[in-house]
Amino acid sequence: MTIGNFNGIKSLFFDNLTVKQTLFKNTFWLGTADGISKFLKFILFIYVARILGAAEYGKFTFALAFAGLFIIFADLGLSHITTREFSQEKEKEKKFGALLSLKILLSLGTLVLILASSFFITADPLIQKLIWILAICNLAECFSWIIFAFLQARQKMEYQAFTGILESLIVVGTGLFILFYFPSIRNLSYSYLFASLVALIFVLILFHFKVQRLSLNWRKSIWKEFLLMSWPIALTGMAAAIYGQTDSVMMGYFGQIIQTGWYNAASRIVWATIIPMNLISISFFPVLNKAFNESKEKLQKVFDYQMGIMIFFALPIVTGGIVLAPKIIDFMYNQSYFSSILALQILILTAGIVYFYNPFSQILITFNQQKKAFWMTMGTAITNVILNLILIPKYSLYGAAVATVITHFLTFALFFNLIVRYTYIKPLKSKVLLTFLGAFFSSLIMYFVISLPAIYNLHIIFSVLFGALIYSAVFFVLRYATGKFSRIYEKN
Repeated sequence: MTIGNFNGIKSLFFDNLTVKQTLFKNTFWLGTADGISKFLKFILFIYVARILGAAEYGKFTFALAFAGLFIIFADLGLSHITTREFSQEKEKEKKFGALLSLKILLSLGTLVLILASSFFITADPLIQKLIWILAICNLAECFSWIIFAFLQARQKMEYQAFTGILESLIVVGTGLFILFYFPSIRNLSYSYLFASLVALIFVLILFHFKVQRLSLNWRKSIWKEFLLMSWPIALTGMAAAIYGQTDSVMMGYFGQIIQTGWYNAASRIVWATIIPMNLISISFFPVLNKAFNESKEKLQKVFDYQMGIMIFFALPIVTGGIVLAPKIIDFMYNQSYFSSILALQILILTAGIVYFYNPFSQILITFNQQKKAFWMTMGTAITNVILNLILIPKYSLYGAAVATVITHFLTFALFFNLIVRYTYIKPLKSKVLLTFLGAFFSSLIMYFVISLPAIYNLHIIFSVLFGALIYSAVFFVLRYATGKFSRIYEKN
């Protein structure tokens, strides 16, 4: 390989040259890291569920969910605002030291809040200790968000990718070792703690020597400036945490520990399916903010591009998840988790809905409309709590799953309304509609194909691959066939 070719490859993966190349680079690094991390951790959770059983797995996920409820207090939306402000105006990077000091104070305050609250949620000393350990893990990860926000503003996601891969390798490696030789949920929590602390130290050192020297200052005026912008996002995140974690917390509080294990066995699969959405969102967010400062036409184009990608992934995930749920649960776990099948078939609808409204959420932040998004999200969070209180005591994990789907559908509807009323973005342009119709028809064909006994009875991996192949082939044939019509219709 010549030096010229080597430099070209290096620039492709490490430099920001054009919009498309930057999107490719960011998506590659985040996709690689997120894919490796989610896959390894998913393997770990499968072994946790199999080796420790639904009851112990339920205790662990209950503690993890409760600790996760408070994480928003350690960030207060600062990460999103930092990315937005730094990507729009590089001069503001000088304020980063003050944001670091603010994160330290917020993290310490959140830790105290979690420790105090743990005594009110459960009387089980083991679960209390799990909550304390996992709280420190979550806070260490949360502190890294402010570093990643800076890197995202510069569109240097490769450093975030390195950190994510390192953390996942450590937690999975130590976690599997513990499960096979010293199996207990308390020991497992220590592996999480070790991995999160090592990852935090690594990202701080990497940032200090490769990006910008770390320094702290205690300028309250900067704290006030950013908190005034971020508090609506913080409260929105708080509301999202409520209806993202409250189902597991409520089931655990009601004493449904085994059901919590079944529910989280299904939900882990569902949230694994939104890996593509997460990496697409992170890659597009800085580009959306940059396009916002350039022209309406460019922002609309970037938004349409993002929506098309989201639609392409959403519909086959929902379709395949519903049809193949029994085979997926059987493959991932064992017969003791068959109660998770219906929960998975219900919850998979959530994945599709989240794919649809995620671009709406980012656009509202880009237009500085996070205050309106907050009131909407707070309303849906309250709705979710009420639904869980009504449905969980009677229908257990299935009631929690239905409450989750209803909440996310309501979120989608309200976000759509905010986009139409308070931005100039047109969410249903012809190109987006044609993409949806193509994805819907392709998913319908895929549904009938993978439902055939000859395909359904294959090993789950081959059933999934065959379904993905059929869907992609039909979708791109339709896309090619309707391309000319789309261009003519859009001109008119």
